[in-house]
Amino acid sequence: MTDPAKLQALRAKFADTKGGDIFDPAFRAVAEQQFSDGDRRKWPFSDVATLLDAPYRPEAAQSEDFASLDFALIGLPMDLGVTNRAGARLGPRAVRAVERIGPYEHALKMAPFAGCKAADIGDVPFRSRFSLESCHEDIEAFYQRIKAAGVIPLSVGGDHSVTWPILKALGAERPVGLVHIDAHCDTSGPYEGSKFHHGGPFRMAVLDGVLDPERTIQIGIRGGAEYLWEFSYESGMTVIHAEEVAAMGIPAVIAKARQVVGDGPVYVSFDVDGLDPAFAPGTGTPEIGGLSTAEALAILRGLIGLDVIGGDVVEVAPQYDGTTNTAQAGAQMLFTIFCLARAAQEKRKGEKRKTK
Repeated sequence: MTDPAKLQALRAKFADTKGGDIFDPAFRAVAEQQFSDGDRRKWPFSDVATLLDAPYRPEAAQSEDFASLDFALIGLPMDLGVTNRAGARLGPRAVRAVERIGPYEHALKMAPFAGCKAADIGDVPFRSRFSLESCHEDIEAFYQRIKAAGVIPLSVGGDHSVTWPILKALGAERPVGLVHIDAHCDTSGPYEGSKFHHGGPFRMAVLDGVLDPERTIQIGIRGGAEYLWEFSYESGMTVIHAEEVAAMGIPAVIAKARQVVGDGPVYVSFDVDGLDPAFAPGTGTPEIGGLSTAEALAILRGLIGLDVIGGDVVEVAPQYDGTTNTAQAGAQMLFTIFCLARAAQEKRKGEKRKTK
């Protein structure tokens, strides 16, 4: 420091402050939620682990209005639909174990928990650990209740087949748009007598009339299963392969996604195998040549302002990742999707106020 006057001013302002003494108004608003007694914060490794360190409210799922929550963080520990390595049933537990996600999203300048009621309400209760079909029925029924209560769901799977019954519930009245980040299009047909596996949820959702394929964009697609995805092209989905992301550039990918989904309600589904295995090895169907975590975050952040009505992170299989990188990435993607949904909620509130 070569300017004595500046150094003196910094000493006068900061030398005797505590860690929670923040002067910038925006930063101070976040700090006031986190600090007590000047410099004390909740230890990130204490208490029960929850999704995004949200309050744990399992009893909310027992009430008709889900305890008047705005956002419900939900686990879906089910992987009966996998076609390769099993283990995504442990994804919700692994993502819950991740500390220090949030509370502030620096790029979007948001603290999404502020001013809303959000909680981890536990896992969807399943009747049978052995029946894929009954698990899908349980998911659809649970999310129908969530939708009826006006609560926005943010979910962690589980294999990607869980997104089909979620979309059946959320898109029952009006087909939704979709931003889908993945290595695979997941629009293939029945295998070995089952059409409910994790390779076909979006074909099923389109055929059920709950997903609008012309408002669907799939980003990061790659690998040897390309021949299985003709339904994506035939139905009118927009497919951006992983190598095209690099060629187009992130801003162009974001612009295309915003153009495709438009102003209507949109769901965001993030399969961690959309990331390169260097960043997310803990997944059932890894594909080399994928997105980096920085690229994926940039794409998600670029969706701010869309009418996001919910989202999920799926296919975290922690037993294949001794570093916990995959769960770390999944938790951060979930937090960013939460920011998108929170911003959409505020936008809807503002539009309602204008019409009154």
